[in-house]
Amino acid sequence: MEDAAGQPGQRIDRWLWCARFSKSRSVASALVQSGRLRINGERISKASRNVRPGDVLTFPLGPHIRVIEIVSLGLRRGPASEAAALYRDLEPRPARESTNAPTKLPTGRLPGAGRPTKKERRRTDALKEDE
Repeated sequence: MEDAAGQPGQRIDRWLWCARFSKSRSVASALVQSGRLRINGERISKASRNVRPGDVLTFPLGPHIRVIEIVSLGLRRGPASEAAALYRDLEPRPARESTNAPTKLPTGRLPGAGRPTKKERRRTDALKEDE
């Protein structure tokens, strides 16, 4: 599909679906209609808006804000490797945590809190037998 200037383009909802950013075109359309997607910094709200290679998309996806540049248009919804070739990720990668950082402690219960464990019950039974 071409736009008014004769440039090749593709509907934004179809491109998001082909690039595997949404599970269906209706989900992609809902994302666009929510007004949270920007193309080249301009907020859009119509799923029929055409995108072209070189456009920069900014949109929320889960807990992250994605910033991507469209490299090519999608012809079909193919495998993930094919979908990854449609865009270039522009967001900076988070720094890796150092190996010297303290590890997260397991979230267990405090001894004596709540229902007794099997080990605690055996100790209690052993004390009762001694009486």
